[in-house]
Amino acid sequence: VQLQASGGGLVQAGASLRLSCAASGPTFGTMAWFRQAPGKERESVAAISWIANSRYYADSVKGRFTISRDNAQNTLYLQMNSLKAEDTAVYLCAHDGTTGWNLVRAKKQESYNLWGQGTQVTVSS
Repeated sequence: VQLQASGGGLVQAGASLRLSCAASGPTFGTMAWFRQAPGKERESVAAISWIANSRYYADSVKGRFTISRDNAQNTLYLQMNSLKAEDTAVYLCAHDGTTGWNLVRAKKQESYNLWGQGTQVTVSS
């Protein structure tokens, strides 16, 4: 299975973007979005369980971002509203094939063994 992220772009502060991550096959298990800004470590943004009954959001995006998935289409989404300059980063999608939801695992990039190539999001202030 391969992951292909898309939907990034250059927007002004306050705007919205919707990122997509298309998988080439079924992605049973947890999926997540991470981001990495220049000179900073990769950080977890959001994660979602296989049947979408569990979600995690970083405090910095809570209330502004929404993670969702369409398993029939093998696609993960990240709806980003009220974007801020500090949201500027490369956004990467990732898959953890371990069955079951575990919040501690969901936050850690080491838990994910499949990664997309990333899509750039730039927010101008």
